[in-house]
Amino acid sequence: MSPFEIGLVSFGAMVAMVYLGFWVPFALMLSSYVGVWAIKGSPLLAGKLLALAASETISSYFFGVVPLFVLMGYIVSVTGMGRDAFDVANHLFRKLSGGLGIGTVGANAIFAAITGISIASAAVFTRIAVPEMMRHGYSARFSVGVVAGSSVLGMLIPPSLLLILYGLLTEQSVGDLFIAGVIPGLLLATLFGVGIWLTARLRPQALGEMSDAATRSPLTQQELVAKSLPLLTLIGAVLGGIYGGYFTPIEAGAVGCLGAIVIGLARRSLGWRDFWQVLNDTGLVTAAICFLIIAAQMYSRMLALSGVPAGFGEFVASAEIGYWGVILAYVALVIVMGTILDSSSIMLILVPLMLPVLSVMQVDLIWFGIVTIIAVEIGLLTPPFGISVFVIKSALDDPAISLGDIFRGAAPFALMMLVLLALVLAFPSLATALI
Repeated sequence: MSPFEIGLVSFGAMVAMVYLGFWVPFALMLSSYVGVWAIKGSPLLAGKLLALAASETISSYFFGVVPLFVLMGYIVSVTGMGRDAFDVANHLFRKLSGGLGIGTVGANAIFAAITGISIASAAVFTRIAVPEMMRHGYSARFSVGVVAGSSVLGMLIPPSLLLILYGLLTEQSVGDLFIAGVIPGLLLATLFGVGIWLTARLRPQALGEMSDAATRSPLTQQELVAKSLPLLTLIGAVLGGIYGGYFTPIEAGAVGCLGAIVIGLARRSLGWRDFWQVLNDTGLVTAAICFLIIAAQMYSRMLALSGVPAGFGEFVASAEIGYWGVILAYVALVIVMGTILDSSSIMLILVPLMLPVLSVMQVDLIWFGIVTIIAVEIGLLTPPFGISVFVIKSALDDPAISLGDIFRGAAPFALMMLVLLALVLAFPSLATALI
């Protein structure tokens, strides 16, 4: 077999293993090792090449941004800033129809600007927002749907863990990717808010017997300042430092961690037991991401040796489907893969395969990154594998609310994400205007 044929067989074997339920990093590593062994004819050389890929990946200075932002997100979660964001957002939107739902979207947007982790947002606001909305007459399906839909803002509004991962895979500036995510992230939050408001005005029965204004008292001026000041300070320190050119993303992550710890200690909401749990959780998440990235680098090296990406690029370049045919086919594939895989795995499998094609087509990789993140995030809300939905189900611990209820509640938000995806595809300046 030629190296190209070996590469294709390895790719097919990896996809088959994933569908059979193998852990994605294991599938990537095994197919990569066997593929390089077959190409080079030596298991020892294959092991050494893949070990070199692993050491080069994990020793990269830029990889330090991952544990720092994960740590900051977990500290923010345990110090009560999620509830503060919810209270502030609900105060601001209390006079609107469907205000409690809109406030939940706003709170998720605020929380996303601090943490960048969708799963953290889903877990925090399931415990905070769902009981509050149901207490005020919103239906269970709508309540969990709002939380599921708005939780994906954490991967689009910077700082975002997926944008960091994409930057590492494509060697693009993480700071530029953060800036590119601002307008699409805010636009998506606006679409969610407008969608809830229109539903409340035109089909209020879809939301339940809501009673927003009658049962919620506004915050006092002192309470508003006390709850919003720590949030604004942390957001300003992290994002202001990056956009102002004072910090690199890695330094901003360190500053954010320090700021979150200081705020937690000042509020007396961060104890030693909480901090130890945060460190454990950070280590587990960082190790999982690290393992994924190492596996992806091995997979990329195997593909490069086989010549599959170059051959795929030549095929696409010579095909008659055109620029938009390639982009739309890629987007459709990402969304379909979102039904069975998590966000990181989809990016680690598809992005290295697409890079040579994008190079030939001279695609703006920053814009393409935002398109990829939006398409990937739609998968978080689609059955059968919608990870945000499963996180919400486990955090609820309510047998009366089924997985089907959560998926159906999240469906309108997935459709609004498709609208945003179409807008970013049609108007690339939405992602590149601020760079």
